[in-house]
Amino acid sequence: MDFLHTMVRVKDLDASLNFYCNLLGLIEVKRYDSEKGRFSLIYLAAPGQLEQAKASFKPTIELTYNWDSEEYTGGRNFGHLAFSVDDIYAICQKLHQAGVIINRPPRCGHMAFVKSPDGISIELLQKGEPLTPTEPWVSMENIGTW
Repeated sequence: MDFLHTMVRVKDLDASLNFYCNLLGLIEVKRYDSEKGRFSLIYLAAPGQLEQAKASFKPTIELTYNWDSEEYTGGRNFGHLAFSVDDIYAICQKLHQAGVIINRPPRCGHMAFVKSPDGISIELLQKGEPLTPTEPWVSMENIGTW
């Protein structure tokens, strides 16, 4: 058995692509638009897994965008997506400066949580050993849920 992808329904494709690609750094590897079905499928991969994803489209995140407006609920019920990162403080700073709320700051230098524009929880984990706890993250309180 092979893990293929995780599908996330998105309401605003541009906002979601900005979050996943421009802010988190994922790369689009495939796109399928269905005029008849009125939907788009966009497959994204982490840079370190790009070659594997280009060859097999796994492991990827599939963003499903339905062209007709729908209301999606249950972002927290989904659970979360998790990514290892080279520098948790740098990615959290980048997200924070872009207006993304850091729901669970990386106080410990190891783990943080944010949410996508569609309310999907994203766990960020420091690669290797935790970084030395540092401000402003140490003093930041949790915000909302993750």
